[in-house]
Amino acid sequence: MALQELSPNAEIVHSQQALAVNCAAASGLSQVLASNLGPKGTLKLLVGGTLTQLKLTKDGLTLLKEMQIQHPTAALIARTATAQDEVTGDGTTSTVLVVGALLEQAQRQVAEGLHPRVLTKGYDLARDACLEYLKQIARPLPGMMVPEDKKEDDDDGDGPSVRTLEMTNLLTQVATTTLGTKLDPALVPTMASAVVQAIQTIWTGPREPMDLTRVEIMTLQQQQAKDSRFVQGLVLDHGNRHPDMPTSLKDVFILICNVSLEYEQTETQANFTYQTAEQREKLVESERTWLDERCRQIVKLKRDVCSGDNAHKQFCIVNQKGVDPLSLDMFAKEGILCLRRAKRRNMDRLVLATGGQIVLSLEDLAPEVLGEAGSVRVVSFEGADDDAKYTFVEDCPKAQSCTMLLHGPNKLTIHQIEDAVKDGLRTVKNALEDQSVVPGAGAVELALHQHLMTTTLKAAKGKHKVGIQAFANALLVIPKTLAANAGQDVQETLLQLLEESEEGQNIVGLDLDTGLPMSPSDAGVWDNVRVKRQSLYLATVLANQLLLVDEVMRAGKQMGNKGGPNPADPTAGME
Repeated sequence: MALQELSPNAEIVHSQQALAVNCAAASGLSQVLASNLGPKGTLKLLVGGTLTQLKLTKDGLTLLKEMQIQHPTAALIARTATAQDEVTGDGTTSTVLVVGALLEQAQRQVAEGLHPRVLTKGYDLARDACLEYLKQIARPLPGMMVPEDKKEDDDDGDGPSVRTLEMTNLLTQVATTTLGTKLDPALVPTMASAVVQAIQTIWTGPREPMDLTRVEIMTLQQQQAKDSRFVQGLVLDHGNRHPDMPTSLKDVFILICNVSLEYEQTETQANFTYQTAEQREKLVESERTWLDERCRQIVKLKRDVCSGDNAHKQFCIVNQKGVDPLSLDMFAKEGILCLRRAKRRNMDRLVLATGGQIVLSLEDLAPEVLGEAGSVRVVSFEGADDDAKYTFVEDCPKAQSCTMLLHGPNKLTIHQIEDAVKDGLRTVKNALEDQSVVPGAGAVELALHQHLMTTTLKAAKGKHKVGIQAFANALLVIPKTLAANAGQDVQETLLQLLEESEEGQNIVGLDLDTGLPMSPSDAGVWDNVRVKRQSLYLATVLANQLLLVDEVMRAGKQMGNKGGPNPADPTAGME
C-alpha cells in the first residue's frame, strides 16, 4: 500500500499470488524442457526472423539461450540453469526440472498454512544430506585415487594412466551416456570413442589443469555424419600453393616457423634510385640472393636430417608468414611440402601436436626444433572449391593436441554434432577431475529420495520434516520425466523403481526400453558427480529465494511518454 501511495502506476502481486506467479513460471518452463530430457527426449525446432535461421536441438542450454523469455521469474531460472552449464557443462534441463518440482511441492504445503521459511530450512537440511550421501554413492575411477603416503612420490611421475583398458572402457561409458541424450544412436559409439581419445591425448596428469582448447573442432559440410572421426594431430584449413609439391608424405619432419620468405615492404617510405638498367638488375639480384640464401639454409637442414638412417623420411614446412613463388619452386624441387600463411591458433596447436618449436629466426635452425608426424596429406574434398584444401597432420607420436573432424550433409546436423561433442568433452574432463562418477538413468535421484525418506527424515524433528519430505518427492521428477519421454507408464514405473530400491541394497535406475528397474553400473550408464552436486545446490538456492518472495512489483516509470524516453534514465525504453 505504501508503494502504491508513492507510485500510483506500480503493479504489485502480494504473498500467495506472488508464490503462484513464481510457481506458474517455473512450471511452464519445466514443461517446455521436460520433453527433451534423456536419450528418448524429443527435439525442438527454433525458428528465427527468417526461414534460414533454423536450429534443431534438444540441448537445454541452447533452448534457454535462444528462446525469448519475457517472464521475470522464468528468465531468472534460465540464467541460473545457464550458469550450471558454464560451471559443469551439463545438467541444464535437470536443474530447471528440479526447481519447478521444488516450487510445486512448496505451493501445496504453503496452501495448507505452512510458512515458506520453514520449508526453506527443510530444503537446506535435505540438500546438505543429499550432498553428503552423494559422496558415498560415487564410484572412484580405477587407478585414480592416490594414497596419501604416495602423493609426494607421485609428484615427480606421470601420475595415473588414463589409457588402461579399464579406464578407457569406463570413460567411454561416461561419454556414451552424455552423447546418447543428444545424438542419433548409430553415431554415439563412434563419437564417444573419439571424445575419449581426444581427452587421453591432452591429459597431462591429475595435478595439471586440462585445456580443452587443445582439441580443435573442425567442421566440414561434406559426406555423412558417420564419417566424423578423431585425428591424432591437426587438420589445417589450407594446403600447398605449388602444383609440383608432394601432397602425401610419410614419416615427416615438420619445421614450424614464423620467418619471411618473400619480399617485404619497408616500414617507412623509402626510394631506391638507379640510372641504368644494369643497376636495376643488380638491385633485383641482390634481393633475390637474400631470399635464396634463406631458402638454402632450410634446404640444407632438410638434407642433413633426411640422410643416413633417416633417408626414408620426408620434410614439411609450415610458415606463418608468406612464401614467394620462386621460393615455393625451390622447395618443390627438393620434395618439400610448404604451407604458407598458417593461422596463429594452428601454429600453437601444431607445436603441441608434433612436439616441435616455433622458429622465429633462421639462425635457430637445428634438428632439435623439428616436430614429427607419421603422415601429412593435402586433401581437397569433392564438391569443394579449388582453393578449399585441407592438410592432415596425423599419427603424431608426441601429440598433446588433436582434432575432432566433424562431417555432415547440412548445417543443422553439423551444429547438433558439434554441441554434443563439446558436452562430451566436458563430461569426460569432469569425470577425470572429480576422479569419480555416479550412476545415471535416474538412479542418483532415486537413491537420494530413499536416503532422505529412510534416514534423514527419521533423524529430523519438528516442522522441518515437511520440507525434507517435499524435497525428496521433488527429486522424483527426473525418473518420472525419463519414463514419460520413453513412453512408459509413469506411475507403474515409479512404483517398481521405489519397490526395487527399498528391497535391494544396490542402486537401481530405469531401463528406458522396458520400463523396468536395472543396474546402471552393469549397463554402463554414468553421470558426473559435479553436475549432480551443482544441480542440487543451484536448484535449492533458487527455489528458496523464490519461496521467500512475498511481493512481485513493477514500480515502473512511464515508458510511453509523448516526449520520448528520458536520456538520463538508464532503463528508458526497456520493456
